[in-house]
Amino acid sequence: MTPAAVPQLTFRAVFLSVILAMILAAANAYLGLFAGLTIATAIPAAVVSMAVLRVLGGGTILENNIVQTGASAGSSIAAGVIFTLPALIILGYWQNFRYSWVLAIAGLGGLLGVLFSVPLRRTMIVEEPLAFPEGKAAAEVLKAGENPGQGVKTLAFAGGLGAFIKLAAASGLKLIPDAAVGATFIGKYFAFIGTNLSPALLGVGYIVGLNVGIVVVAGSILSWQFAIPIYHAFFLDTDPALAAKIADMHAEELGYAIWSAKIRYLGVGAMLIGGIWTLFSLRKSLASGIKSGLAAARKNTSGVEIAETDRDLPMKWMLVALVLFTIPLAILYQAIVNDWLVSIPMTLIMIVAGFLFVSVSGYLAGLVGSSNNPVSGITIATILFASLVLILLLGKDSPIGAVAAIMIGAVVCCAASVGGDNLQDLKAGYLVGATPWKQQLMLGIGAFSCALVMAPVLNLLAAAYGIGAPTPEHPNALAAPQANLMASVAKGMFGGELPWNFIALGAVVGAAIIALDEWLKARSSHFRVPVLGAAIGIYLPLELMVPIFLGSLIAWFVEKKAGVAATDEDARDKLHRTGTLFAAGLITGEALMGIVIAVPIVLSGSADVLAAPASFQFGQFVGLVVLAVVGGLLYRSAASAER
Repeated sequence: MTPAAVPQLTFRAVFLSVILAMILAAANAYLGLFAGLTIATAIPAAVVSMAVLRVLGGGTILENNIVQTGASAGSSIAAGVIFTLPALIILGYWQNFRYSWVLAIAGLGGLLGVLFSVPLRRTMIVEEPLAFPEGKAAAEVLKAGENPGQGVKTLAFAGGLGAFIKLAAASGLKLIPDAAVGATFIGKYFAFIGTNLSPALLGVGYIVGLNVGIVVVAGSILSWQFAIPIYHAFFLDTDPALAAKIADMHAEELGYAIWSAKIRYLGVGAMLIGGIWTLFSLRKSLASGIKSGLAAARKNTSGVEIAETDRDLPMKWMLVALVLFTIPLAILYQAIVNDWLVSIPMTLIMIVAGFLFVSVSGYLAGLVGSSNNPVSGITIATILFASLVLILLLGKDSPIGAVAAIMIGAVVCCAASVGGDNLQDLKAGYLVGATPWKQQLMLGIGAFSCALVMAPVLNLLAAAYGIGAPTPEHPNALAAPQANLMASVAKGMFGGELPWNFIALGAVVGAAIIALDEWLKARSSHFRVPVLGAAIGIYLPLELMVPIFLGSLIAWFVEKKAGVAATDEDARDKLHRTGTLFAAGLITGEALMGIVIAVPIVLSGSADVLAAPASFQFGQFVGLVVLAVVGGLLYRSAASAER
């Protein structure tokens, strides 16, 4: 049966895909605001699709592929939104997430990501095929159709476990704390140790693997075990205001205060240099991709008969859609700056940067996968470039300049996230014989569906937990690390105060990491040190990186038990299939429960509305035992699965 005759874009596949996309978008929004990371969701979506369609009478491999294509938009739209738009709350421009604005930015940005990725499919997947590891893994799952019932059971059990532990933690029943940490002074030197007790972070670590796990925890160790103690012991007197502020703080509180005011900006500098380096290192690939995309467009309009498995959305309609989608964005920018001489250049910057960075995102997704795709670095580069142009147009002291730069970055971030994810899905479709234009249409539907729910989810999370810096009302606010970073960079460009000496030092650290990574590359080392991964580690608290490292260590132990070589990517993908489902279940269950818990907190106005009596509230030791049990179950599930 030809691909055209095999059911693909059916009503049930579209409906199931939209539902999964919305659920996964909400889950990834929570995870991203909490830990600064999102995960690819194609494989869990494919397993759920196979199980559901089997109950409904059986689905074709191409139907299941359509479901995972649209559903995976949940992670990409969530990343694009939560990395940027919370910055408008942090800057004080918004008091809440405005539905129409979030819908316009996320929906149109996501659709632009689909459009921009269409001409890149041929060069990155067909002519010069990149690995696209998650797309390849999703294709293997679809081809094998390996007992989807068992896969759903694994997802459901892990999801229930993650949800229960989140309910038991500090924002719910308070049976266990959110973290087990301790800090003290050894002489005049600050010392810190601890870990967050989140099963979701354990799952994230399992999925990203040991290399990334080592890099991110090493970045945090650099901040917390070296930079903070050195600054406290030798340089605190250079900032009398900070010294007075922390004078009466206990060790743990003091460490977080120094990190927040000074040390995390080392990560900002490392991210800035990492984003610039990413663009420079991909300059030849970008030129090649644009050239090949234009050649493909000419072929599509030349009347040459094209196979069903090679048929993209028509390029002429892509250009029409590009114009139609950018007009409302130009109007949106005009509503911000009220000057067409500024809003039109903003729109042009968005179009050019969007296409360039979708190309970068797609290329990086092909090399290292969507979960490791440094979209935040791409967005920082966009905000910096947009800020420089806006300084010329508006002036350095413009009160609206930082907001305008964030708005440009938000659209580009959504486009880049969706573009990389789109190419990942198109790789899976290419391997299973799907029709590209049907996948591209489904991803557009999935992206816009996710945009419909993002504002309510974000408003719920903001009201229940808070976003950004902790406050008396929200002492455990969701960190939103990337959005904080975007706000800091944009504000600093327009007259705000930033510790530029720490940013410059961070850039030097980033350059040293790049040099180390290039040295490892020259030696053909399997272990690499991606600068943006290290920068995220430097920027985030150590307690968040420790469980990610522990999860990655579990994945390594599974590989060692099975005797799989670190260089055998195909064997590793198959080996980790069950463990990846268990990890995805932990993440999704915890994230969704975090959203569910938010409802009674918002309705009651009390963060302790679900708290159990004090006699049932246990300490850090019990929390560590619970995390150890979850780690053991994750290892057992992964190591004992049938190969």
